[in-house]
Amino acid sequence: MDNYIKWTKNNIPKKNPKDCIKFLNKKEVEKARRFHESFDQYTVTPLADLENFANYLGLNGIYLKDESYRFGLNAFKVLGGSFAMGKYLAYKLGKDISELGYKELTSDSVRKQLGNITFATATDGNHGRGVAWTANKLKQKSVVYMPKGSSLTRLENIRSEGAEASITDVNYDDAVRIANDYANTNNGVVIQDTAWEGYEEIPAWIMQGYGTMALEAIDQLKSKNIEKPTHIFLQAGVGSLAGAVQGVFASIYGEECPTTVIVEANLADCLYKSAKLGNGDIEFVGGDMQTIMAGLACGEPNTIGWEVLKNHSAVFVSCPDWVAANGMRILGNPIKGDDQIISGESGAVTAGLLFEVMTNPKYAELKEDLNLDENSRVLLFSTEGDTDPDIYKKIVWLGAHSK
Repeated sequence: MDNYIKWTKNNIPKKNPKDCIKFLNKKEVEKARRFHESFDQYTVTPLADLENFANYLGLNGIYLKDESYRFGLNAFKVLGGSFAMGKYLAYKLGKDISELGYKELTSDSVRKQLGNITFATATDGNHGRGVAWTANKLKQKSVVYMPKGSSLTRLENIRSEGAEASITDVNYDDAVRIANDYANTNNGVVIQDTAWEGYEEIPAWIMQGYGTMALEAIDQLKSKNIEKPTHIFLQAGVGSLAGAVQGVFASIYGEECPTTVIVEANLADCLYKSAKLGNGDIEFVGGDMQTIMAGLACGEPNTIGWEVLKNHSAVFVSCPDWVAANGMRILGNPIKGDDQIISGESGAVTAGLLFEVMTNPKYAELKEDLNLDENSRVLLFSTEGDTDPDIYKKIVWLGAHSK
């Protein structure tokens, strides 16, 4: 596998770009934020102003949303799964989610109406932990399947939330199929942040849930008198997070939407490969996809997320593991005066990429393509903290996965 960064501009012809983001309009995503606010554990995650890092790179500003503080779960994923589960329960009750919060859903009268429900999912760790946590809070059952090579620490974190969880001997996309089969044969409900033909409603709800993070970031930037960033770098596995944030920004800002860069692991770069086709079709990536960016090790794009990304994102980038490792070290060892960010492998790849683009002459063309300069204000999302502390230490302390 090549050890350098690859990218492609988005030259796919646009087809009904406004239609594909309707479900991510501000009104719908605000429902998700209000639902999340109903949990006692809810707080707005920090937006770090990395002023000195920006000065070092020759940028106007770098702002990083630190999702390691989300609900005490060290990752953003719970936003999507929890809202989808809430929406499903609201549907079962014949109500809109705006009428129901945590206290209503866990009341004795509502629990009696709902009965016992099993939520099933596949995960590399963070999404499954979020589903397990929410099921536990809502007094329901969860069953979680993890792909081959998954971290034992992440498995135990999921089990600690009360889930029935196991590591399979197949890759992520096949683990999704196992979760789907389990739900179909056990009268369960699949809560998966990827979509396929016939399974799109729940993934759309999950993407709306991720929108809470985007709305928070917009409000936090405005509190700094910044109307909007000029650029957003978004990491992508199946593309649900990237599509959600892209969709919210495109819905709110329209033609003035920031330039968005989609970043993947090179062992699971299905969106990059799809973008390279140039015709809007999807290309899958198979195999074990053993990248350190476990949260991005997905070879089959979310179909509704892809619709958003191909119609609104500017550039797709494929990154080897050393880019993420560099990002972890940079964020964990900041320039004096900047906040320290404990960012995991999937959380730090965008910071690693931004550093490389701004400092390495090899990528001057990409820098030019993106119009990154002294006027640029870049928004990043660190989507996870040290969800496996041992791996984090090997990379940040011991220099594993260097260039």
